Amino acid sequence: MKNKGIIGSIIALAVVLIGVFAYQMGSRQTGAATDNKEELKTVGILQFISHPSLDQIKDGVIKGLKDEGYEDGKNIKIEFLNGQGDQSKLNSMSQQLLEKNSDVLIGVATPAAKALANATSDTPIIMSAISDPIGAGLVTDLEKPGGNITGVNNLTPVDQQLDMAMEMFPEAKTVGMIYSSSEENSKSQIDRAEKRATKDGLTVKKYAISSSNDIAQITQQACQETDYLYIPQDNTIASAFQTMINESDKAKKPVFVSVDNMVKEGGIATVGQNQFELGVESGKMAADVLSGKSKPASTPVNVIDYGDMIINEDKAKELGITIPEKIKEKAEVVKGE
Repeated sequence: MKNKGIIGSIIALAVVLIGVFAYQMGSRQTGAATDNKEELKTVGILQFISHPSLDQIKDGVIKGLKDEGYEDGKNIKIEFLNGQGDQSKLNSMSQQLLEKNSDVLIGVATPAAKALANATSDTPIIMSAISDPIGAGLVTDLEKPGGNITGVNNLTPVDQQLDMAMEMFPEAKTVGMIYSSSEENSKSQIDRAEKRATKDGLTVKKYAISSSNDIAQITQQACQETDYLYIPQDNTIASAFQTMINESDKAKKPVFVSVDNMVKEGGIATVGQNQFELGVESGKMAADVLSGKSKPASTPVNVIDYGDMIINEDKAKELGITIPEKIKEKAEVVKGE
């Protein structure tokens, strides 16, 4: 009986010791998990509105971060918010991202970048695919930004786009340019396009829309008054692009676009920039800020001013347009969606 008591005491002591050991190990693991969680840096992404081009840029940003070793849920936490075209939402969402202690902020499209810039002059901001950062008041110098903002300036290759249009339609006399009156990036590009087209002897008719609700009526008018349409990088138009294409198709008028994916969506052609790759470049710049390799103030804006020639052969056939062979030889030929 005495031996049994001793054995029982030993067993009880062993159970206690095992319990204490397990508790200590659990505490250490919990502490380590907490430490890891605390080490996660936060990347705040603010997108202006949903449409294929901006969605591709956002996806590219995430890929660019990952390429540089920053992956959501592993060593960074990505906070993504979408203003859906509402400026008041963009302003409040900018504050939300600051309240989440974002280590770097990324603005997808000019209105989003401006909302972030208005919200902070301290937290680093990467502007992703902004057409005219100086005109938008985001930076004063592309080489030496000097503040808390840098990023990617996608300078649309307007001259190449209009050269292509002239080569496809040498008999055209009048070009219609539709843009959103509220988007600085669009107005800037239209100004450049108007100067170039006028220099080439074309008559330019400009049509400003105040919202996507105007697109159908304005497109109908423009198709009656011009030989073809030219569309800048415009988020309002992109969000309702099919409405424009429906109307231009009825009038058998081609639409030259400024974004690669909009050719597949019904545009006739472009010399366009790859939206996903623009996002990748932005993500890599954000990664450099996170790692301490760079600071916005001393990091030149990455100006991308080239693009790829793309034509929609299906749309050309649908509109009864013959694309010159020398253009086909140089261009990527895509089919409509």
